[in-house]
Amino acid sequence: MTEFGFTLIGTDGMARRGQVQTAHGTIETPAFMPVGTAGTVKAMMPESVAATGAEIVLGNTYHLMLRPGAERVAELGGLHKFMNWPGPILTDSGGYQVMSLAALRKITEEGVRFRSHVDGSYYSLSPESSMEIQRLLDADITMAFDECTPYPADHETAKASMELSMRWAARSRDAFARRPGYGLFGIVQGSVYEDLRHQSIAALTEIGFDGYAVGGLAVGEGQELMFSTLDFTMPAMPQDRPRYLMGVGKPDDLVGAVKRGIDMFDCVLPTRSGRNAQAFTRRGTVNLKNARHAADPRPLDENCPCPCCRNYSRAYLHHLTKAQEMLGPMLLSWHNIAYYQQLMAGMRQAIQERRFEDFEAAFNEERAGGDIPPL
Repeated sequence: MTEFGFTLIGTDGMARRGQVQTAHGTIETPAFMPVGTAGTVKAMMPESVAATGAEIVLGNTYHLMLRPGAERVAELGGLHKFMNWPGPILTDSGGYQVMSLAALRKITEEGVRFRSHVDGSYYSLSPESSMEIQRLLDADITMAFDECTPYPADHETAKASMELSMRWAARSRDAFARRPGYGLFGIVQGSVYEDLRHQSIAALTEIGFDGYAVGGLAVGEGQELMFSTLDFTMPAMPQDRPRYLMGVGKPDDLVGAVKRGIDMFDCVLPTRSGRNAQAFTRRGTVNLKNARHAADPRPLDENCPCPCCRNYSRAYLHHLTKAQEMLGPMLLSWHNIAYYQQLMAGMRQAIQERRFEDFEAAFNEERAGGDIPPL
């Protein structure tokens, strides 16, 4: 059986090129994980997701425990078989979703009691039950149960939240079922405070995890503050473990975070934007609702090999958007995930060839030029 592990292949400044080995395959890093919250990447077939170059997808403990239920998924062969995804899967612990329920949940030392957004039923989630649910789902990468600290938070509030998450992290580690090829990631908290982030890293490394995530960012603090937080967080992170920035983000977020040493990302943005007629391209974001595309015979991006760009015009995509045909979100989601995977592949190659600075400059210059106007 494959042992869970991380291999650092090369670096360029703080940027890292590596591989994560799991029970269901190897992940080339830096990597972007499409979000399949409820066991599906929205508007895409699993085969289509794989065709973009994605090697790992994300599922969610909170949503899958509510429906269809982790026990049912286990009875049906685990999440890989259930959703027809043979590659690696990471599951979010459910902490972020539960915290976002606000008035519908109560936090104690034991865990969280909350009401389902689906039918109002009461549920409880603790570090121990989160580990068990993720085991039943058969996640290759399990996330420790934590409290996602809200933003803004004063130092005292952020400290109490971080310390609760560290106690929950230790319980998560104790409850995690070790088996070959499966790993558990701890989550660094501490809001935007350097001392709290460093305390969190020290606590997590003492407990010992297979990887370390940075949580509590991309929650409203803005890119500048997110990057400055990464600037003082990343040098203190273990060098020999994968690093995952949760819930990020826009293409320039990914480039800036890879530059600072992040290895893994997830975000709903590519598919959510696809469902809202927005496409990401080398030259920035294109809104297919705009009338300027109505008679444009060109593809979204002439250099993109995805089926959306290869086979369909901007005029047709505009038509699908205006007619509210479901093919529009399907094609744009496919393109957006493909664009993100191309971006990650470009960064991996640039790091390996030690030319990441040139890659970043070219990325920024191309985007600054803007979308090419209609013919």
